[in-house]
Amino acid sequence: MDRTKKELTSLLGILFSIILFTGCSPTETHLFEITYNDELGDEGFDGRLLVLITKDDSKEPRFQINDSDETGIVVGKNVQNWNAGQKETISSNTLAYPIDKLNDLEKGDYYVQAILHKYDTFNLSNGHTVQLPMDQGEGQHWNTSPKNIYSKPIKVTLDPSSPNPIPIVISEEIPPIAPVEDSKYVKHVKIKSELLSEFWGRDMYLQANVLIPEGFDKDKKAEYPLMVFHGHFPKTIGGFRTTPPTAPKEDTIFSDRFGITGYKYIQEKEAYDFYKQWTSKNFPRFLVIEIQHQNPYYDDSYAVNSANLGPYGDAITYELIPHVEEMFNGVGEGWGRFLYGGSTGGWEALAVQVFYPKEYNGCFAACPDPIDFRAYTVVDIYKDDNAYYKNGTFKNTLRPGMRDGKGHIKTQLIDMNRREYILGDNSRSGDQWDIWQAVYSPAGENGYPKPIWDKLTGEIDREVAEYWRENYDLRYIMERDWDKIGKDLEGKVNIYCGDMDNYYLNNAVVLTEEFLENTKNPYYNGEVDYGNNAEHCWNGDQENPNYISRLRYNTMYLDKITERLKKTAPRNHKLKNWGI
Repeated sequence: MDRTKKELTSLLGILFSIILFTGCSPTETHLFEITYNDELGDEGFDGRLLVLITKDDSKEPRFQINDSDETGIVVGKNVQNWNAGQKETISSNTLAYPIDKLNDLEKGDYYVQAILHKYDTFNLSNGHTVQLPMDQGEGQHWNTSPKNIYSKPIKVTLDPSSPNPIPIVISEEIPPIAPVEDSKYVKHVKIKSELLSEFWGRDMYLQANVLIPEGFDKDKKAEYPLMVFHGHFPKTIGGFRTTPPTAPKEDTIFSDRFGITGYKYIQEKEAYDFYKQWTSKNFPRFLVIEIQHQNPYYDDSYAVNSANLGPYGDAITYELIPHVEEMFNGVGEGWGRFLYGGSTGGWEALAVQVFYPKEYNGCFAACPDPIDFRAYTVVDIYKDDNAYYKNGTFKNTLRPGMRDGKGHIKTQLIDMNRREYILGDNSRSGDQWDIWQAVYSPAGENGYPKPIWDKLTGEIDREVAEYWRENYDLRYIMERDWDKIGKDLEGKVNIYCGDMDNYYLNNAVVLTEEFLENTKNPYYNGEVDYGNNAEHCWNGDQENPNYISRLRYNTMYLDKITERLKKTAPRNHKLKNWGI
């Protein structure tokens, strides 16, 4: 070998070593160089540093990351003890969403913004130490969470091949959120949960937003059934308004979701109409609560006990609910408690009824998140090897993640999960697939939820799938334990779903109905109903469109609840206006 060849071989060896030990390719460049002002703090921050890139300047890039075709680009990296003035870089080879890497970007003008989603350190009772974003009163949203710091959007000319990184200076902090004040009918009850505080290694709280009945008097003998309206993080009681609508009836703003104009007026009118019902002379008197159980993984806990989130099911059922009932003269027994909600709230309503069968007297689960993991949306986690592809001998077909009401695919499952992975690894995106994983999975060796599948490849972990089945597959658990809990669930299980649900949730409902209709000793004696061509989130109303019925949860099941109370309330009950 001559000298030239030797020198070339040596050079290639050096380059290979650089690639091997730095993870960089020879063509990699630093695209962004991020710092933050010392006015924002000097203690050193941990968290997820995100850079958002868009072409649209109508709103900040941090509000343009989503699953639609119009999403912006996001890249991210974890930072530890990041100090003011210290430079953090984002390279052209950084994984991105929805593109593969920033190298794929064309040279051109873009709007760019950086944000740090801060992490706290938690010393859990299970012995693990993890870093997670503590909710700051916003319901676990990285782009609006108080104390997170961000840069003002800037317009830049971006060239992935340029050796000169673009400087970004973080100068802003998201301000705190003021709590909602109590009113005559709406109260906000916050308690420290001893169960959750022990698990998380710090003080943790639960809040109930309570709608109290007309004529409530603590010193009177009347008692009230409790209606638990499960759903996503509620700042206060929604859909209740004591003044007439102020939004213009002929508002021309178009609602893409419902295909109509004037929806703000409709919402305000429904809320005011509910107030008039609520205060009318003969309306049944009951308590409504919506629960704030946001946590470091999501905007709510799914209201069950979990290896990664702690004992939220017990905390809600045995700490929060009895406290509220004591304050506002609730019945205080299982026969006087009912559950309802849609989507996440639908799953929670059914799950809580199944896991605490004697503590509640009926659930109305609308468009529930997957209640049979043979149809975990479009994946059978027990039989499929890959979540993202249906594998054939010669062809692999992508699985859909979301469809519209006509069946047209809006996004793929692989893309939804990639977005979450970029926003935060170890189930820290604060989004849908990550919270399912956080709730249902065992804790991994690193203290974070053990993945049901690889976020980038979709390869399913069969061991984790078995754990999910035994602990959170609601259809399987009911079938497995029917001889033990069937008697306590008789007449209590009601499920509703549109047969064109955008997230394919109807598939799991069909499988669950097959089991329920074959139950014996006792027969389940509830109801499963479908909305023909109805999208997410149909809730059992066969007469009105979804944009109306979704505003009527607190009244639409009252006839069924009345019938249930006729069968189960003791003779010496102290209910008011129920006619039983």
